[in-house]
Amino acid sequence: MNIDKQLPQAIDIEKMVLGTCLIYPDAIYEVNLKEEMFYDNSHKTIFKAIQNCRPNCDLFTVTQNLLDNKNLEEVGGAIALTELTTGVISEQYLSHYSLIIREKWMLREYNRLGYKLANMAYQEDLKDVVEFAENELFQLSDFTHTKEPQIISKCIDTLLADVEKIYNKEKSLVGVPSGFTNIDRITGGWQPGNLIIIAGRPSMGKTALGLTLALNASKMNYPVCLFSLEMSENELATRFLSGASGYTNVEIRNAKLDFEKLSKSSIDIALLPIYIDDTAAIELFELRSKIKKMIIRYGIKLVIVDYLGLIKQNAESREQEVSKISRGLKAIAKEFNIPVIAMAQLNREVEKRSGNLPKLGDLRDSGNIEQDADIVCFVYRPIYYNLKTMVFDNKEMSTKGLMILDCGKNRNGGLFSIPLNHNESMTQITDEGNGKFN
Repeated sequence: MNIDKQLPQAIDIEKMVLGTCLIYPDAIYEVNLKEEMFYDNSHKTIFKAIQNCRPNCDLFTVTQNLLDNKNLEEVGGAIALTELTTGVISEQYLSHYSLIIREKWMLREYNRLGYKLANMAYQEDLKDVVEFAENELFQLSDFTHTKEPQIISKCIDTLLADVEKIYNKEKSLVGVPSGFTNIDRITGGWQPGNLIIIAGRPSMGKTALGLTLALNASKMNYPVCLFSLEMSENELATRFLSGASGYTNVEIRNAKLDFEKLSKSSIDIALLPIYIDDTAAIELFELRSKIKKMIIRYGIKLVIVDYLGLIKQNAESREQEVSKISRGLKAIAKEFNIPVIAMAQLNREVEKRSGNLPKLGDLRDSGNIEQDADIVCFVYRPIYYNLKTMVFDNKEMSTKGLMILDCGKNRNGGLFSIPLNHNESMTQITDEGNGKFN
C-alpha cells in the first residue's frame, strides 16, 4: 500500500450521515451501509451502536448502548455524539451521501486487493492467485449492482410493455424460445429467472436436447452459453456439425465425407452466438463468475449446464452438495435474470417401474432439485426399453426415433407431454406431431 497517499475517504460526510441517523431513527433504513464501510474507526463503532438500537435509536439510546459496551470514551464521549447531530441532512441527500461513503469504501477495498495480489504473486501458485482475484473482484462488483425493491406499479408497467410487444407482433415470446412450438405455447419461452431441470436416465438424449435448445435459441439471436462438464468442446462441435451437415458423428470423426460440403455446412453453425465452456468439475462460485463475465461481454440470454451432478460444491454429504448446487443455480438465474437449464440424472427406480416412465421422485441425490426448479421435464425414449409401439394421446405410435418430453412440474403454467423426433446419429431433434396437454 502506498503510504505516501491518503486512502479514499469522506470523513465529513460520514459525520453527517451518522448525525442524521441519530436524529431521525428511520434514516438507518435508507442508508444501505455496513459498519465496515466507514473509514473512521469511531464512526464504525457508532454506526454499529445505531444498528443495535433499531428501531428506536436516538441520541440517548445510542449513548447508553456505547456506555454498556464500554465504547463511549473510545468514540469521544457523549459530547462527540451530540456534535454529530449538528450536521443533519435532508432525505433527498441522504441516499447520495451514503453512496459516496460506499464508493470510498470500494476504492479502499480495491486498493487492499491490489496490495494483496501483488504479494500473492511473489509466493502463491498462479491458479490460487487467479481464483482469489476473480472471487474478490466479483464480490466487490456485486455492491455496484444492488437491486432495490420496486413498487408494484413499475412491475406492472414492465409486464404490460412486454405483453404489448407480443400483441403488436413486435416479438413472439416473453422468454427465450425453445424452438418447439408446443412447448413455447405453454411456457411463453424459457422465462428469465427460472431454473429448468431436464432429467433422464443415461442414453436418453439429454445432451442432444440441450444442444438443440442452444441451437434453436441462438438461431433466433439469443446468445447462449453452454457449460459441458462431461463432453469436450470438440465433441460438442462434432455434434453441432453433424446436425447441420447431415453426416453422422462417426462419418465426421473418420472423415468419410465430402469435405467441401462439410465446410459449407459449418458456416451456418460458426456464425451462431453459442459459447462453449468445457471446464470439468467446475465449482459453483466459478460457474457464477464465468456466467457474469459472459453476460457482460456477450449479452448471454440463456445458460445451459450439462450436467448438474458434475458441479463441485463443498458439503458434508452428497445430498447436501446437490441441494447447494440446485439452490445456487436458482440463485444465479434470479440474480442475472436469465433462464438456466440444467441437465440432471434420474436414479435406478425408474428401471424397476412398469412402463419405465420417470417421476419427480426419481431425481437423483436430492429432493431439493424438485423444490428449487421452476420447471422439471423428463426425457424418455421408449425404444430404449425395447418397446416397439406405445399409445400416445389415444393413438398407437411407432417408437422408432420417438423422444417424449414430459413435464412433471411447471410452477407458472400447465403440464405437458410432447412427442419429438430424435435422429440419434445426427443429433437432430425436431418438433413434429401433436402434443398432449393437461
